[in-house]
Amino acid sequence: MAYERASNGSARGAEMTDQEQMMKRQRVLGAFGEFALRSENLDEILTKACRLVADALGTGRAKVLEIQHDAHSLLVRAGVGWEPGVVGRLCLSMSERSSETFSIREGVPVITQDIHEEARFEVPDFMRQAGVVALANVPIFLPGRTPYGLLQVDATEPRAFSDEDTEFLRTYATILGPVIDRLQRVSSQHLTEERFRLVVENARDYAIFTTDPEDRITDWYPGAQAVYGWSAEEAIGQPAAVIFTPEDRDAGEVVHETALATREGSAPNVRWHLRKDGARVFIEGTTTALRHPDGALRGFLKIGQDVTERRRAQDALRESEQRLRALASLVPVLLWRSDASGQHISANQPWLDYTGQSLEQSQGEGWLDAIHPDDRSKTRTAFHKGHTDRTLVEVQHRIRGRDGSYRWFLVRQTPIIDARGQLIEWFGAAMDIDDLRRSQARQEVLINELQHRARNLLSVVTAVADRTVKRGGSVAAFEERLQALSRVQGLLSQSGNDTVAVGVLVRAELAAYVDGAADRITVSGPDADLTVGQVQNFALALHELTTNAVKYGALKGHSGRLAITWDVALDRRGHHRLTLDWIETGVAVPQDVASRRGYGTELIQEALAYALEAEVDYRLGEDGVRCRIEIPIH
Repeated sequence: MAYERASNGSARGAEMTDQEQMMKRQRVLGAFGEFALRSENLDEILTKACRLVADALGTGRAKVLEIQHDAHSLLVRAGVGWEPGVVGRLCLSMSERSSETFSIREGVPVITQDIHEEARFEVPDFMRQAGVVALANVPIFLPGRTPYGLLQVDATEPRAFSDEDTEFLRTYATILGPVIDRLQRVSSQHLTEERFRLVVENARDYAIFTTDPEDRITDWYPGAQAVYGWSAEEAIGQPAAVIFTPEDRDAGEVVHETALATREGSAPNVRWHLRKDGARVFIEGTTTALRHPDGALRGFLKIGQDVTERRRAQDALRESEQRLRALASLVPVLLWRSDASGQHISANQPWLDYTGQSLEQSQGEGWLDAIHPDDRSKTRTAFHKGHTDRTLVEVQHRIRGRDGSYRWFLVRQTPIIDARGQLIEWFGAAMDIDDLRRSQARQEVLINELQHRARNLLSVVTAVADRTVKRGGSVAAFEERLQALSRVQGLLSQSGNDTVAVGVLVRAELAAYVDGAADRITVSGPDADLTVGQVQNFALALHELTTNAVKYGALKGHSGRLAITWDVALDRRGHHRLTLDWIETGVAVPQDVASRRGYGTELIQEALAYALEAEVDYRLGEDGVRCRIEIPIH
């Protein structure tokens, strides 16, 4: 019985303690509410909140952490029980292992009873150094659930925060949110009003005025009078359109500006305007919609700066820059400057754009990295000699572009000497001569090719003359063969390269001698090209076959037919060979012609084999010529 009485007495005592604690916390909430109503200083209110909650929980320490603008850190905005240098200065990183971050993100309290046994989160070093052992985090939200930060209570010994402790802190944080929001709004409003007052009173270079919902001027401040020329008495009551240019009024810009400000809250006002005296001023400003507390439009605030001189200077500078850019585009050079010792100190944008180097990479001797490895030695030698002798440097080398390709440049660097004869710096320029060098190289190739072709052609002409004239042939036959060579040269010129298609060659030769016999001629074969070294002899062979067909064969009368076909195939060694078949039919060949062996036959059967490594099968049958020519081609 005595034990029961003692137990009942202890229970009544504990109950009284809980009631007293609850009353104490209610008094804390009441005291904080009264203080928040009397003060408009956010730092004072947050500090008071920390002191009251620390006393209520008996920890002696508490702080409010505020999320910073970067959303990645928390500032110790207010607190009690902390050493100097913490409150208002210390920022905590919002890391994934932070209990503070977890509490804010999840919107729930987070309790750590003993940091030495805490495995979920990391505790900041400054808290460990301050002796913090247990802590409770409660997130603070502004109206609309916008996270502001959190209220944190710290204890220097292990502590099991109870559910009543947690609910008290949550209630406290719930009250803090609206108080913080109200003070932030009041502070923002006061700051806005103060800024506006200072702007209006001191910004004489700014045109500031207000209008009613119909955009009639209601307030006209000194800056507006200084910019536009109208006094307040003259301007008030006038439509704001009075300062717009006629072309902007006709274009509807007045209505467009206020409509945009009404819809979006503000609208840019950057354009030419009119002064009272008719002069034009360029204004950079904005038009802002002003509203009543219920949201109804009450007018517009218009602020603009007179930047006429700057605008005109910008226009003149822009025109000058455009002319300079146009001139620079006509002289595509890379420019740079070096100090007296020859170390690069700057490069123009074309150098950076072409090489892909940054300015830092090009400085010193970094520019040499863009020079072709095979050219660096001679370039370094030329520049070293120029620096030693203080004379003009001139060298040609290849410079690498940002795409990795190299182009040739003519490079010159000249010393800059002051009036006392002292070397100040070097100025260099590099002109792209890659196309010129390629053109020159191409010209050399073309000249060599022309000389080669001329020698070959003269050799062929000499051989034709020797075989035709010296063997009793007619001058007419010699001329015809020269004309065949001339047609070949024409085809080579037209092709634009060093080859002629077999089909083009065959048709050109037939066209020169055949008139009205196209229906009796068949020409077919795949695409195949002959080189300049092959085409002349091959064309002469075609010429002989064609003239013989015209004189004696399938193209003489109206009964003969001619089929010219060719194909390309691989031989046993894997090389391409062209096979051309010339087949005449329906021809009565005279006996004396069949037994004759002239230069044409000799050219077809022997010369091709010698000149082109050809295999020729030439036969003159009873009804016409059958000739097969096989030659290697590329």
